[in-house]
Amino acid sequence: MKMRRMRGISMPRIAPPAIGRAPARTALSSISDDENFIMAPRAPLDAAFEGRLMSPQALTPAALRAWLQLAHAPGLSAAVLQALLAAFGSPAALLRASDEAIAAVSSPAAAQAVRASERDDLDTRTRAVLAWLDGPGNGLVTLSDPAYPPRLRDLHDPPPLLYVKGRLDLLHAHGLAIVGSRHATPQGLADAAHFAHALSDAGLTIVSGLALGIDGAAHRGGLDGRSGTVAVIATGADLVYPARHRALAHEIAAHGAIVSEWPLGTPARAAHFPQRNRLIAALAIGALVVEAAPRSGSLITARLANELGRDVFAMPGSIHAPLAQGCHALIRDGAKLTAAPLDVLEEYGLGEPAARATGGATRAGNRGENAGAIREPEAAGVAPTDRAVAGAPPPPRIEARPPGNPSEQAVLAALGYGPVTYEWLAEHSGLSDDVLHGALLALELAGRVASVPGGRFARLDAAPTPSARGVLHSPA
Repeated sequence: MKMRRMRGISMPRIAPPAIGRAPARTALSSISDDENFIMAPRAPLDAAFEGRLMSPQALTPAALRAWLQLAHAPGLSAAVLQALLAAFGSPAALLRASDEAIAAVSSPAAAQAVRASERDDLDTRTRAVLAWLDGPGNGLVTLSDPAYPPRLRDLHDPPPLLYVKGRLDLLHAHGLAIVGSRHATPQGLADAAHFAHALSDAGLTIVSGLALGIDGAAHRGGLDGRSGTVAVIATGADLVYPARHRALAHEIAAHGAIVSEWPLGTPARAAHFPQRNRLIAALAIGALVVEAAPRSGSLITARLANELGRDVFAMPGSIHAPLAQGCHALIRDGAKLTAAPLDVLEEYGLGEPAARATGGATRAGNRGENAGAIREPEAAGVAPTDRAVAGAPPPPRIEARPPGNPSEQAVLAALGYGPVTYEWLAEHSGLSDDVLHGALLALELAGRVASVPGGRFARLDAAPTPSARGVLHSPA
């Protein structure tokens, strides 16, 4: 299902990657994560994947130097470089071309940018990339390489270079982007992991951005499923950001793929994240937003996906939950309301007949032959595959049980299923502070209630709770 064209939105201008020396790793403006940047040790690939790896074209040092010189040249956008390469055939030929010839294809400004692309540190950077390519699983894919992901060519500014750690073949697979808030609720994290696991088992590679919150949960679910996961990052491919995802990043590099368009050593900057989002949108055949505030960056990913003709899905929530407002806006604008993995799978010919248990291991390296047999968004009439989703575990919810005592029952009845403040609970439960504190603590320990950002509380279980006398239900 395609979204109807969304209302106009002012998209941030995206600057091309620069090859200038990376600045010192100091505090970053407009980035809330307080992690330090760390180097990612090289991790060997699982032997089960070695025979299936797609290999990029080999580059001579001179050819690599020419690509690095142009791909990260200040003032030379990816869109202009794409047009110039189409006209001249190769970076080396472009560098040999006269200013007049370059200006005739593009503009005098483009000719000036090409001439200014020669930098003192190019030889050093070329040697650094060659050393990085010696690491297991590391690859560099150029725009002219047959191994370049075809869906990225739908962009008007496809990255000239892609630094890839892991399985290049996953960049060609049918992928589903799962994105959402960095400050997700416990239920949002559980839903993201569950959906990612089920969709991965059905043959969709999970694409996300390695951020905290929904991204991390989606990657974990993709790794636990059959089709793996791709992390598109906003730093150089030799760095991990945020640091809390170091272990996850290493696992993705070993069993999935990490991809970056930025030069090695590039730290995270605020302007990089919209740039990364366009790659997430382009690599996938659809995008699912799990939780998003009204100004969430995941809405940028959804709108970019829509502009590229990809399917857009959104998971609804309480009308009073801040992290549901962005999803509700997407649904209002034409995204498909998504309450179960099957809602996504039906769009790709993977409906009820395909939802059968298959059993066996679910690690991404054990994909079946039909795992990728999914129709493209525009294709019709393609027979569904026999990949199952029924084998994926349900989202982790506490089994239904009656509340332990009347005060817990009163809290659950007042809480409903929308996050509410402590003050709201105190007013509508009719409990004193001491009793309310004790009931909340007991429910949190039992896994039925969780505190969420903003000083709110939300219930986690799906157990129906009888109304307590004199208690108003929360506006959930």
